[in-house]
Amino acid sequence: MLTVVPTPIGNRQDITLRAIEALQASDLVAAEDTRHSGMLLAHLGIKKPFVSLHAHNESSRCGELLDRMASGLHVALVSDAGMPGISDPGHRLIRACVDRGLPITVLPGPCAVVTALVGSGFPSDRFYFGGFLPVKSGRRVSELTAALERRETSIFYESPHRIVKTLAALEGISPRREVCVARELSKTFEEYLRGMPHELLAKFSSKPPKGEITLLIRGSGRETEEE
Repeated sequence: MLTVVPTPIGNRQDITLRAIEALQASDLVAAEDTRHSGMLLAHLGIKKPFVSLHAHNESSRCGELLDRMASGLHVALVSDAGMPGISDPGHRLIRACVDRGLPITVLPGPCAVVTALVGSGFPSDRFYFGGFLPVKSGRRVSELTAALERRETSIFYESPHRIVKTLAALEGISPRREVCVARELSKTFEEYLRGMPHELLAKFSSKPPKGEITLLIRGSGRETEEE
């Protein structure tokens, strides 16, 4: 069987009791980065054999893991942080288990998307998650333009090296749309920066952003300020 185990997005204390039990009960841990996950398991006092499962080998590794689970092995699937399959490896293995009829258990747990959405203060009854914004400027502007046209809150992951360019693009397209940059969630230097694009750009000009960033764009619903 396969157990999908979400892991902390920063603070190790966010690991759940069920996640610990699932890792303890597993025969094998399939991890995005075995060194990274090895440190987490060492912190929890758990020793298990690992196999790597990342973006570059997931397709080729699935067959091996499926055969081992079919023979009775219990595999725990983890990514570097958060829920496997959400902008992280794991979807192909989960889909392969579904197609083969192998049992799957998905544990609830940490997820940067939901954490950032609730903390932003933006409407959260409906939202769109677009994963990582495109690297190329043209595609990124197209994605941002589509987000500005949605009525619901849009959420993206963005690199600290590109967030300033992204905010500048938003400033050029829709300068009066409220945005939020959620940074280093659950970690020591966690912060939520809310405001118009030019206001966040002013903050970053004196203090360049660092760490993991989630960008939220308020929707074009009735609550949004008129542009």
